Amino acid sequence: MNLRVPIHHSYHLNPRTLNRRLNRVSIVSTPILRISKIKNNPIFISNCISPSNEVAESIARISPIEEEKDESVPVVETTRLSEEISENDRDELSENDSLWIQMVEIAKFSGPAVGLWICGPLMSLIDTAVIGQCSSVELAALGPGTVFCDNTSYVFMFLSIATSNLVATSLARQDKNEVQHQISNLLFVGLACGFLMVFFTRCFGPWALTVFTGANNPDIIAAANTYVQIRGLAWPAVLIGWVAQSASLGMKDSWGPLKALAAASAINGVGDIVLCRFLGCGIAGAAWATMVSQVVAAYMMVRALNSKGYNGFAVSLPSPDEFLEIFMLAAPVFVTMMSKVMFYSLIVYFATSMGTKALAAHQVMIQVYCVFTVFGEPLSQTAQSFMPEMIYGANRNLAKARTLLKSLLLIGLLSGLILGSIGISIPWLFPRIFSPDPEVIQEMHKVLIPYFMALCITPATHSLEGTLMAGRDLKFISMSMSGIFALGSLILLSRFSIAFRRLTLPTGVLYSDDLTRYQIGKLKSV
Repeated sequence: MNLRVPIHHSYHLNPRTLNRRLNRVSIVSTPILRISKIKNNPIFISNCISPSNEVAESIARISPIEEEKDESVPVVETTRLSEEISENDRDELSENDSLWIQMVEIAKFSGPAVGLWICGPLMSLIDTAVIGQCSSVELAALGPGTVFCDNTSYVFMFLSIATSNLVATSLARQDKNEVQHQISNLLFVGLACGFLMVFFTRCFGPWALTVFTGANNPDIIAAANTYVQIRGLAWPAVLIGWVAQSASLGMKDSWGPLKALAAASAINGVGDIVLCRFLGCGIAGAAWATMVSQVVAAYMMVRALNSKGYNGFAVSLPSPDEFLEIFMLAAPVFVTMMSKVMFYSLIVYFATSMGTKALAAHQVMIQVYCVFTVFGEPLSQTAQSFMPEMIYGANRNLAKARTLLKSLLLIGLLSGLILGSIGISIPWLFPRIFSPDPEVIQEMHKVLIPYFMALCITPATHSLEGTLMAGRDLKFISMSMSGIFALGSLILLSRFSIAFRRLTLPTGVLYSDDLTRYQIGKLKSV
């Protein structure tokens, strides 16, 4: 009797099930225990047919598939491994290429931008060199005079930073109308601040100079007031020029403003030589030359902005919301710049109390210092021009922003060492360029070591501050700078505390009857 009995082989899998298992095992190297629902695979075997023949035929049909899978697995794994290695190589090469490309872009942008930042201190340095050959009193008067003009202008640096940041952010959003509107609003703010400074200079200039120099220096106050009143006439042009210059830098253009400031520096240099050396106008001639050069520079800045398709002569009154936006961006920057200005003003105040020779030496050193530290400002401006696109733009790329910061830091550290080496050699080896007075030269040589250290660290610091400003982390900048100002002020005020404490001691020179301890004796050789 022929019976067909359905035999269920739980260990036997059909080709599809086996293929799925082979795929899973071949890709994952770790052993996997797979528990699945047993499927019925009915194989009907007659009594006259051996079951082994049926099973052998089934296994024979499956084995070629298994061999193909086993052979294909190493090929797939090798291919994937080679692809991963090639992708890693491409990532490393692209990162190196990106770093190199960014450094080239930084050089192309910051190279001309160096000229922008160096022109202002260069004008003051030319004034210092020319006036120093004429009169030591007028050279000393340039100290409080330039503090009032240059350092007070740094208070309005928020206009420059706000313009660069807002323009770069608007360009990253690809909105040209918004760019024009931001420029017009900031031009109005700059013009208004300029006329306010003209009024302040005319009314409160002598009082501010008296605070700086003290009432016991009438000659210095008179000369410094002449310098300040003449240069104060250029305040509106100066601030409008700053807005136009920062707008161009926000558009990643540094050549247009460079041409304007190069022409202004040439006018200032020629004017100083003609008015001071040949016509004998003294400090007043230096002030007139600087004022005219600043007006010419502002006009050329606006013309350069017009050449890019924007109207640099259009001025619009910002709305209350726009005023608030500018204020929210400018207020922390204002606090930061005020901290710097107050700190440098405090240094000038203490230098003034040390006498005319020390004040003249300080004037030379601070002007040379400003000339060399401005070489780090293009790194800050580069960060403010390029970072907003990477942080807030349509094509946001934080990895590229980190690479840019790395490039800026490398350039900052290298340039700091170079600038420190060159900057210290000028007052050390060639001090007579600024003053033939040996006492002034001696005072200059006393501060060479801290002067060198300050020059070395400044460029890298500028790159970090520029990145924070581009990321609009302005609250941190203002708080940190305020804390640094407080600490620096305490260090400077410690001179007063130490001297006052020494004089009020019972054993001090004002209270002790024994004056033999204060007599100078001869040193004995050991």
